[in-house]
Amino acid sequence: MRLSPAPALDPSLAGSLVLLHLAVVAGGLALLSSASVSASGLESVRCRLQGTPRPPAFSQDGDFVIGGVFSIHNYMHTVDHSYTSLPEHLQCTGSLDSRELRFSRAMVFAVEEINNSSYLLPGVKLGYQVHDSCSSVPMAVKVAFQLANGLDPMFDTGEQCSGSATVTAIVGESGSTPTISMLRVIGPFGIPQVSHFSTCACLSDKKQYPTFFRTIPSDQFQAAALAHLIRHFGWTWIGAVRSDSDYGNNGMAAFLKAAQEEGICVEYSEAFYRTNPLSRVQRVADVIRSSTARVVVAFAAIGDMRILLRELDRLPSPPRQWIGSETWVTDPDMLRFGLCAGAIGFGIQRSVIPGLRDFLLDLSQQKVSNSPLLTEFWEGAFGCRLRIGTSTGVGVEEKVCDGSEDIQQLQAPYTDTSQLRVTNMVYKAVYAIAHAIHSIVCEERENSTVNCDKNLNVKPTQVLERLRRVNFSRNGYQVSFDANGDPVATYELVNWQIRKSGKMEFVTVGRYDASLPPDQRFDMEKEITWVKNSTEVPVSVCSESCPPGTRKAVQKGKPVCCYDCIQCAEGEISNNTDSSDCLICPEEYWPNAERDLCILKPVEFLSFHEVLGIILTTCSVGGACLAIATATVFYRHRTSAIVRANNSELSFLLLFSLTLCFLCSLTFIGRPSEWSCMLRHTAFGITFVLCISCVLGKTIVVLMAFRATLPGSNVMKWFGPPQQRLTVVSFTFVQALICTLWLVLSPPFPIKNLTTYKEKIILECDVGSAIGFWAVLGYIGLLSLLCFVLAFLARKLPDNFNEAKFITFSMLIFCAVWITFIPAYVSSPGKFTVAVEIFAIITSSFGLFFLLFVPKCFIILFRPEKNTKKHLMEKTSNDIRY
Repeated sequence: MRLSPAPALDPSLAGSLVLLHLAVVAGGLALLSSASVSASGLESVRCRLQGTPRPPAFSQDGDFVIGGVFSIHNYMHTVDHSYTSLPEHLQCTGSLDSRELRFSRAMVFAVEEINNSSYLLPGVKLGYQVHDSCSSVPMAVKVAFQLANGLDPMFDTGEQCSGSATVTAIVGESGSTPTISMLRVIGPFGIPQVSHFSTCACLSDKKQYPTFFRTIPSDQFQAAALAHLIRHFGWTWIGAVRSDSDYGNNGMAAFLKAAQEEGICVEYSEAFYRTNPLSRVQRVADVIRSSTARVVVAFAAIGDMRILLRELDRLPSPPRQWIGSETWVTDPDMLRFGLCAGAIGFGIQRSVIPGLRDFLLDLSQQKVSNSPLLTEFWEGAFGCRLRIGTSTGVGVEEKVCDGSEDIQQLQAPYTDTSQLRVTNMVYKAVYAIAHAIHSIVCEERENSTVNCDKNLNVKPTQVLERLRRVNFSRNGYQVSFDANGDPVATYELVNWQIRKSGKMEFVTVGRYDASLPPDQRFDMEKEITWVKNSTEVPVSVCSESCPPGTRKAVQKGKPVCCYDCIQCAEGEISNNTDSSDCLICPEEYWPNAERDLCILKPVEFLSFHEVLGIILTTCSVGGACLAIATATVFYRHRTSAIVRANNSELSFLLLFSLTLCFLCSLTFIGRPSEWSCMLRHTAFGITFVLCISCVLGKTIVVLMAFRATLPGSNVMKWFGPPQQRLTVVSFTFVQALICTLWLVLSPPFPIKNLTTYKEKIILECDVGSAIGFWAVLGYIGLLSLLCFVLAFLARKLPDNFNEAKFITFSMLIFCAVWITFIPAYVSSPGKFTVAVEIFAIITSSFGLFFLLFVPKCFIILFRPEKNTKKHLMEKTSNDIRY
């Protein structure tokens, strides 16, 4: 072959090269050789190309030739091979893409501009060969071989059909899949390829594609930018369609990965290709129509997208917000699809190329007639035929172009230079190759002049090496490549807006720069017009956002974006929208009613200011006042018979202890403190023992007094006032000793009860030692039981000696109150525990007071005639008689 393999051929590519060689042989592109011996004795090889070379669309000879490959047509004519004859020549079919024609003409313009430059390759003429790949892999492969081998059908060489390639570098292709096919052919030979429109992220893999460069950013950046854009507008439920090609599949895969990282769910992901049966395209269109996602992301080539939109336009479809990839969202020809009004997507930065428009419009009839491609464009644009007998497929039979056609007034993508985006990528690709060649053949002299050697044999591998290091600026745009052959990714956010005139046009509304920090990459500049010409951002979610106070619960069998909103459980909150989990409030906090904020739990204790506290305080103070008033009455009538008969000393001591019993209940009310906790239980225990001791003393006195009335009894001398005082002091001392040990070993202390109620804190006193607490109560119960038994035994004694019956009933009430107190105390929650204890203290105190002192006060105050010794003695005598 005429190709010289690169010195360092990657062994991993050898298999691919063999397979491609077989494919090329099948397509009639192989080289056959025959050997002969010349007069000089050297072996000479004659090589012949199999098949007919396809002439380029545009070409020009030069010292160094640059190849160009563009998808000017969208289809290739396909035939069924009979395998009995040579295959037909590959031909392009379908309509001509005037935008791609502009790309190819921009390459020609750039080459001519360089040839006229005085600073870049001065004195060197660049040539070009521009081919149409028909957007197909077979044609792209054929063009790749043709650019490498040249157009001569026969040639002689002494080097086994090996030699230098006819082009130093190639600009193109427009599609990723044809580009990959070309790289499989020319890559092993070190021919660099600089694409202006192949964005597949897979092409950044230098192990597979070491000779590939591009002036357009990789889809890896575009996919991340699209995912960021979708998340920015709060869309979490989207549909996705893609071209079933390397461009669509790899681009969509990168997008779906980025979308998943952003928390975006995809309802469907459909793939199709323009050569698929119509039923396949209809099925994709039906999926879009029936979906619930209002946002559709389309990673598709222009030809594929055009077919899909035509199908969607055929039948009424629900409005959808389209998010487009750069390939189609900035194509002016796509603006005719009104259903995409409001579409947004990232496009290459719009640029200005001075002189390009004049070059594009400089098409004389002579120049057009000399180019079949320009002829097809001209006839299709103006609906006429340049000459009789031509067959361009425009469908026009009679009208012949008469020279009145004015390309200056033509409205077509070819003449539209207001949105030079990808065109600038072609322009930069040509200049990048030119700069690489310049760095090889030119050198700068001391007087700042440049000397270039156009006769230097420049190999593609040299250009490949220099391309890696190019770094220049042209028309204000920087051109350089990173280690993967990619440029810096900068995009404009393009919006399809309908103007007042009704015309739809591209409007740049924002920018994205991947070289900036993540939080600064996206910048909105203008207001976006959405689907149906609305200014409100459309909503596309599977489930509405969960408000604070709720959490998301994923619906079974559906993506994570489809969920139900569940209210946070007790003690938990969520203070953000769409929370996945609820947070547990700290121990002393509780959620508010909305469960979106933790607030301090209210602190609860039996207060003097609440109704229950006021009632209990009133009863306590009232009881103490009654006891003091009774003591006053007894003191004023201390010489009366009834006071003297009832042991006035014990009666006063009992009234004093009852006063303390009433007042000690006040220590249970109010905010618990360390001192109040110790005081309330010990004061209660000691005062009640003092009270019961006095009652017990009175009961013993009654019994002893009755025994003393019997003949020969001398018992009262053993239970006189000193013994009575000693009994009271002894019983009280035992309780005081128990309380002292309790306070010393494990005293009561204030605590925050967080378990009884979840939503509030109960301030209460912990008894410290349960043994000490129940020992105090047990001792009181023991004395009460003893007093009750003695009073019960004395119930038949004469009333005038003492109120034995009243003591019995009072002890019965006392014991009943404290027996029922135990279960009530244990089961009552919070501050009601304290209330139960206070109620027991006050009730038992009132029981003793009313049964022991109210009848006597009634006689003293309202029946003074009964308050005499004679009356008492008569009553006693009658009781003894009966």
